[in-house]
Amino acid sequence: MEQAQQKRIVLGITGGIAAYKAAELARLLVKQGITVQVAMTEAATHFITPATMQALTGHPVLINQWQDDKGMAHIQSSRVADAIVIAPATADFIAKLAHGLADDLLSTMCLARDCPLLVAPAMNKEMWSNAATQRNVQQLIADGVTMLGPVNGLQACGEEGMGRMLEAEELAQCIVATFQPKLLAGQKILITAGPTYEAIDAVRGITNRSSGKMGYAIAQAAQEMGAKVTLVSGPTALARPLGAQMMNVSSAAEMFAAVKQHVDDTDIFIGVAAVADYRVAQPCTQKIKKNGGNLTLELTPNPDILAYVAALPDAPFCVGFAAESENLHEYAEQKRRAKKLPLLAANLAQQAIGADDNELILFDDAGEHRLPRADKLTLARTLLRHAATLYQKGKS
Repeated sequence: MEQAQQKRIVLGITGGIAAYKAAELARLLVKQGITVQVAMTEAATHFITPATMQALTGHPVLINQWQDDKGMAHIQSSRVADAIVIAPATADFIAKLAHGLADDLLSTMCLARDCPLLVAPAMNKEMWSNAATQRNVQQLIADGVTMLGPVNGLQACGEEGMGRMLEAEELAQCIVATFQPKLLAGQKILITAGPTYEAIDAVRGITNRSSGKMGYAIAQAAQEMGAKVTLVSGPTALARPLGAQMMNVSSAAEMFAAVKQHVDDTDIFIGVAAVADYRVAQPCTQKIKKNGGNLTLELTPNPDILAYVAALPDAPFCVGFAAESENLHEYAEQKRRAKKLPLLAANLAQQAIGADDNELILFDDAGEHRLPRADKLTLARTLLRHAATLYQKGKS
């Protein structure tokens, strides 16, 4: 995750049971190249130990104002931070922030900061809905603080309702997103992802081994860059990208219908899905019984969704994908020219399908641009930066 590698955050932990999630959050952020400095309230140490957080981050944990010989930990740590994240943020700590109180290291650090402040509330549903808490939250929002959650769910007390902290993976995505350049702010992006499934009978079908990981990574990266994302997805086992509008489909015909429903209100279309080229002409509504002989299926072509979108009179900026098993450069450029695409990303199918990393070659009017092997989210960000540049040039 190349955009986060030089970033540094202060992860503030306050005294709530959700503090256990801060350990996983710290691990995920460090994994993504972010330097994490943990600061804990005294109450937080009753829920998770400083030793745990130090082991996960590689840095001593700040607990009180007097840990450095000058008593300036609140100034020094906040000045080198690109952001301060409070997770979990209790009702008490939110009240402190809203009223500018500074009676411990973490609250003092927040008051002395000159960087963004992100707050992930975690509390009982009645505490969250209390009028005082809601006034404090609205004050923080008015002050420019970013609120991450909470969500509705089962709480440690056994009750269920609003006030549960976001999961660590969702928080990590939100934090990393704050560091991404908003190159696509306000743009509406329509993305297809995953495989399609073409029924043979009531239980069998034709599909492919696409995992959908690349398309979902592009949806996440587009969200990070400020776009409004609609994701049309074939059957996958992946979680919905945070913030994206999702449309789940099965067959190529369903995907085509979903694309046609949204394409008129789209600035950029990215066709990542591995759409089946053919479907069974007459699928059986019941299970075909095995009789020991050969079975012959008549296949008929599916609509070419990317070609349809690219040929529209007022077509959006179109980005295509090509997964080839041989002659990658030749076949990819042929596809780009045939469909009149401004940008096409190509890879060898045997190296990419189902994998967490990949390498891409981008084809445009200027030639080829190789993206070295990396995780798919890193590739998605690089691809979208290139696409955003071409898109803006086309508009000017």
